[in-house]
Amino acid sequence: MIQDYLDIEFHDATAVIWIDEQGSSVNRLNRRALSAFEEVLSELDSNDDISAAVFISRKPASFIVGADLNMLQALETKKEVRSLVRDGHRLTARLQTLRIPTVAAMHGPAMGGGLEMALACTYRLCTQHPATKFALPEVKLGLLPAIGGTQRLPRLIGLQEALGMMLTGKNVYPHKAKRIGLVNATTFHPGLLDAALSAAKGLVSGTLSSSRPPSGFGEKLLESTTLSRRLIYQKAESTVQRESKGNYPAPLKILDCVQTGLEEGIDSGLQMEESHFSDLVFTRESKALVRLFFSQQASSTNPFGEHARPINSVGLLGAGLMGGGIAQVSAEGGVNVRVKDLDLEHAAIAKKVTWENLSKRVEKRILSSFDRDVLMERIQPVAAYDALASADLVIEAVPEQLTLKHTVLLETEGAIDPGCIFASNTSSIPISQIAEQSLRPENVVGMHYFSPVPQMPLLEIVRTPHTSLDTLGTAYALGLMQGKTPIVVNDGPGFYTTRILALYMNEALLLLEEGARIDEVDRAMVQWGFPMGPFALFDLVGIDVGAKITEVMREQLPEFTHRTLKISNAASRLKDAGYSGQKSNLGFFSYPKTKGRGSKKEVNQTIYAFFGGPERASLSAAQIQERLGLIMVNEALYCLEEGILSNPTDGDIGAVFGLGFPPFRGGPFQYVDTETTPAIASRLARLRYQHGARFQAPALLTEMAVSDTRFYS
Repeated sequence: MIQDYLDIEFHDATAVIWIDEQGSSVNRLNRRALSAFEEVLSELDSNDDISAAVFISRKPASFIVGADLNMLQALETKKEVRSLVRDGHRLTARLQTLRIPTVAAMHGPAMGGGLEMALACTYRLCTQHPATKFALPEVKLGLLPAIGGTQRLPRLIGLQEALGMMLTGKNVYPHKAKRIGLVNATTFHPGLLDAALSAAKGLVSGTLSSSRPPSGFGEKLLESTTLSRRLIYQKAESTVQRESKGNYPAPLKILDCVQTGLEEGIDSGLQMEESHFSDLVFTRESKALVRLFFSQQASSTNPFGEHARPINSVGLLGAGLMGGGIAQVSAEGGVNVRVKDLDLEHAAIAKKVTWENLSKRVEKRILSSFDRDVLMERIQPVAAYDALASADLVIEAVPEQLTLKHTVLLETEGAIDPGCIFASNTSSIPISQIAEQSLRPENVVGMHYFSPVPQMPLLEIVRTPHTSLDTLGTAYALGLMQGKTPIVVNDGPGFYTTRILALYMNEALLLLEEGARIDEVDRAMVQWGFPMGPFALFDLVGIDVGAKITEVMREQLPEFTHRTLKISNAASRLKDAGYSGQKSNLGFFSYPKTKGRGSKKEVNQTIYAFFGGPERASLSAAQIQERLGLIMVNEALYCLEEGILSNPTDGDIGAVFGLGFPPFRGGPFQYVDTETTPAIASRLARLRYQHGARFQAPALLTEMAVSDTRFYS
C-alpha cells in the first residue's frame, strides 16, 4: 500500500516521505492515502533511529490538492461518512502528537485535506513561487474542512483570519501565509528539500522554534475571551447571512464547528465537524456544487486535442478592456501577444490594462515584480496587420458591427499565414455571418470571453458547419493555456450564453412594462442566487450594449427558432434617450459621481416614464423569480433540443461560470432535475397560459416529463 502513495528515503536521521499518488497527476487524500500515512506514522513512531520527518511531494506542481471527491461520491449513508471523518481525525491527531518533529515542505497548491495534513505537522515551509497557494475551499463545494481544519486553523492563525479562509475558500499566497503564521518560513523552489532538512535538524536540536509570531494587540483584544470572541461570531454570522441569502448551509456549519471547538474544547469541535460534514455531504446544494466541480474538471481535457496545433504567438485586434484582459491571460499562459488597434497609442492600452492588473497582484505580494515584467514582455503593441504574419491564431475584439468585423477579417486574412485561425470575440452576431466574407471559413471560429476576462472562468467556443477540427482543437487548447473553462457550442444568434441571458434580461424589461419595481426585481433575483439583479447587470454592461444584443435577438432569433417571442424595445429607447448605465452614472440606477464611504446607487425614478409611468404594482419575489428563472431555464432547454448545446453539462457550466446562474442550483439542467421534469413542465404550462407563447416548453421537456426522466443519472 505504501509504495502506491508514499516513498521513504533517509537523510541521516531524518526520514523524507515523498508523496506520490501513482496513476494520478496530483496527490489526493483517499482510502489508499489514509492507509499509507497510517503505515508510515507507525514506522516513524517505532523506529528510534529516526529523529525527524519531512513530508514533500514528488509531483512537480502541487503538494496535496484535497480529498478525492470520487471517494465521497461513493458513500451512501451518513454512517459511512462519519466513519471516514473519524479515520481522518485519528490520522491527523496521530501526526500532531508524533514523538518526533515533522516538517511539511510545500510547493504548488496545498488545498483542503492537504492543508489540513500540513496543519497537523510541527513546522510548515513553502516555496515563494506564484503557483504556491493555500486554501480550505470546501465551502465552495457545500462542505466544510473535515479532518480537523476547523479546529487547528483558528488555533494557529487566529479566529478572524481562519474564518476569512474557511468561509470564503479563497487562496492565501506565500507572503501572506508567512505573515499570518500559516507557514513558518518560505524558500526558493530549487532549495525546498534542503531547507526542509535544515528545518528538521533545527527542530531536533532546539535551535529552531515552530511558534507562531506574536499576535497583534487588536487580535489579542478581540480573541482573548469568550465574550470578545462572541462579537466575532455574531459579525461573521451576519456577514454569512447577508452574502449567502440563506442559500448555502455550509458557512453557518463551519462557524458552528469553530465556535464549539474554541468555547467547549477541541474534542467537542471535532465531534461537531464530523456531524455537520456528514449532513452536508447529502444536501442538494453540495450535490449540485460537486457535480459542477467534476464537470469543470472534465472540461480541462481537450476533446479535440489530437487535432490541436502548437500555439506560440497570438494576434489580438482591439485593445480595450476586453482586449487587454485577453492579452493578459494569453501572456500568463506563456503565449506571445501582438496587439493591433487604430494606431500604436490605442494598441498600447492593452499593455497598460495588463500592467495595472498585474501590479495589483505585485502590491499584494502574490506576484513578484520580476515575474510581472516577464509577462509584460510577451505583449507587444503593433500598428500594422503585417506584424501578425507569424501568429498561429488571431482574436478580434472590435465593436459589435458586422460590417466592421467583415473589414477586419478580410484585412487580417490578407496578412496572416493561410493556416492561421481567425477567432471572433463577438457576443451575439452569428459566426457564420462573420465567416461569409472569409477566404478560409474552415479557419473561422467564435471565442466568446466574459468580462472581466482575468476573473471570469468561462470561454464559449462557437463552431460553424465549416469550422475544422484543427481550428476547434487549437482554439480549445489556447483556452486551456489561458486558464479558462471552455465549452463548445454550435452557431446561432447569441450562441448559448448570450441567447439565454438575452431572454432573461428581456423578461425583466417586460416585468417593468407590466408595472414591476426595479429594486424589487433585482432584490428578488439576488435572493434567488444571482450575484446581481438584471437591472444592475444592464447598467454594468451598458444599456447601449444591451440594446445592440436585443436588436440581434429581435431580428434573428424568432426566424432561427421558428417560435413566437415577445421582445421588448425598451433598451433601444433608453439608449436613444441617452441612458447608458454606470459609464454615464445614469441608467436603471443613478450612481454617485465620486465613490466614497456611504455613497450608493439609487433607483432612477425618471426611467419609469419609459415603462408606463411612476405608478408601480408590487409583485411577490416568488412571481419574479419564477418568471425570470424559468425563462432562462426554458431557453437553455431549447438550446439543447436545437443542437446549440451538445450536452446538458456544457449548458450548466456555461450558465454558472459565464452568467452567474446560482451555483448551488447547479445550472439550468441540474435545476430541472432537482425540481423534476414534470414539475417544471407544469410550471411552464401555467406561465404560458398567463403570459404567452414565449413560455411554451420544448418537446424535449414534455417528453421527459411524461416518463419523469432526468438529464443526469
